[in-house]
Amino acid sequence: MDRRQFVKSSTLAFCTLPVLPTTIPHIRADAMPEWLRAMVKQADKSIESLLTYQEKDAQSPDFGGLRDGFDLLNPHSTSALIQYGASGLFAPTSKYYQSKELLAAMDQAALYLIKTQHSDGTIDLLSTNFHSTPDTGFLVKRLAMAYTMIEKSGTEGAAKMLANLKTFLLRGGDALSVGGIHTPNHRWVVSAALTKLNELWPNPKYVARAEQWLAEHIDIDRDGQYNEKSTFIYSSLTDRLLITIGKGLKKPELFDAVRKNLDMTMYYVHPNGEIVTDASGRQDKAIIGTLENYYYPYRYFAIKDGNARYAAMCRLIEQTASQKTTGFVDYFLTDPSLWAELPAEKPVPVNYVKTFPNSGLVRIRRDRRDSTLIANNPVWFTFMKGNAVLQGVRFASSFFGKGQFQSEKISENGNEWVLTQKLDGPYFQPYPKESIAPDGDWEKMPRNLRPQSEVQILETKVIIRETSGGMEIEVVTNGTERVPAALELIFRPGGTLKGVSKVENTKDSWLLKEATGSYELGGDTINFGPGLALHKNIALRGALPAMEAPTVFLTGFTPFKHVIRFS
Repeated sequence: MDRRQFVKSSTLAFCTLPVLPTTIPHIRADAMPEWLRAMVKQADKSIESLLTYQEKDAQSPDFGGLRDGFDLLNPHSTSALIQYGASGLFAPTSKYYQSKELLAAMDQAALYLIKTQHSDGTIDLLSTNFHSTPDTGFLVKRLAMAYTMIEKSGTEGAAKMLANLKTFLLRGGDALSVGGIHTPNHRWVVSAALTKLNELWPNPKYVARAEQWLAEHIDIDRDGQYNEKSTFIYSSLTDRLLITIGKGLKKPELFDAVRKNLDMTMYYVHPNGEIVTDASGRQDKAIIGTLENYYYPYRYFAIKDGNARYAAMCRLIEQTASQKTTGFVDYFLTDPSLWAELPAEKPVPVNYVKTFPNSGLVRIRRDRRDSTLIANNPVWFTFMKGNAVLQGVRFASSFFGKGQFQSEKISENGNEWVLTQKLDGPYFQPYPKESIAPDGDWEKMPRNLRPQSEVQILETKVIIRETSGGMEIEVVTNGTERVPAALELIFRPGGTLKGVSKVENTKDSWLLKEATGSYELGGDTINFGPGLALHKNIALRGALPAMEAPTVFLTGFTPFKHVIRFS
């Protein structure tokens, strides 16, 4: 099962959690801070939900396994019951504290994991990866933490369940010690899982394999971003993994990369507490995401370093995504040092222009208003004003079926940012006589060898400027004339558009014919204009299909020249 689909289908925050060595103490309920008690209470709801997905028929070959929202039995859902359940057994304020009934269900889950584990120690991610070392690492890391918590919980009869869980973990350790990976973060997933296993059952092969991956160095650039640029999912995951490895293998130098990423992330925050995801190279690209995945690393270093801005980031996350941090309850149950009060806060940046050249991103924020400029992306501009969100601007023309605008880079020119694209559309002459295929097969006469003629050129320049009340975009084309073109303003669903005209036979497409339009959501309003509507062709050949969102079009022909303002 896809890890992200499990989050959606079961409303559980499925996250990979770091843990402490097996010397974690029993904890007292009266010592737990109120926010942790609330986190445990919310985790109890997750346990209750997970139990409803478990196969309870002892005669079924799937006995003990958990299904996902697609009714697929899988190791990830099954593992989640043990992971969350361990927190319930361990936390004295949980309604599942030392529950023998929950322990029995977790034991059945452990036996199902053993049953579905391959002989090489790996498990499958049914949506895509089979005999998967990295997916085994995701499970092993959290289950190693669960093992420690169950052991320390004092739950009667835990020894039998722990023996079964140990079998799964040790077999997984064999796989992690030799298996391969797919993506950059998988190296740290595997290394962190091996680190946790080594804390439970020290083994030189665990450390040696982790050291082998670490020898490749951490993939962080000058901007403070990891290779995948996955701000919602994998950057925060890498932060957590590197903390785990750094602590477990006594490599504090790994913390420098985490701090660098946390520093950068402060400039990736929208006014409403969401995170900028537009430049991601993974499946979280342009999704709506909040900052809960960063709560542990920000809190860890806020307390460890006395970092006032990290403390402010923690408060921001508590205000905007507190319930979503429940998936990380294990971090906080097992590390009482994190129960300390945060240091005095220093405001996070909310008024800046910040360029991230390695990510092809420019961030402009003015308190409750912000914009993002993006290179190498058909969506190259966003604008947010409180709750009102223009989630993308695109430009396209029907130039030889390849006119979707996208710029390789963003150039800064004084107080302007410039994005450019140059396209050509040639026609082709007869094939060189001496090279004509005797059988007339078109494929044997490649087009690149034909002389070109009547070559058409279309150059597009987008100039973006900050204004006193917002932003403005100027789009200018040169070259071939009378090419239909359209500027596309894509708003977040849920708001109200005014001053625009519905395009016939469309679900949510509109034209801005003149003057200005507005978009309102949650008491905040974005005004935009002036408009332009010289035709109604909003599905230009070669352009990307319309998004499932309210979209306003400005249409014209080349030479296209128009300035639109947002405030």
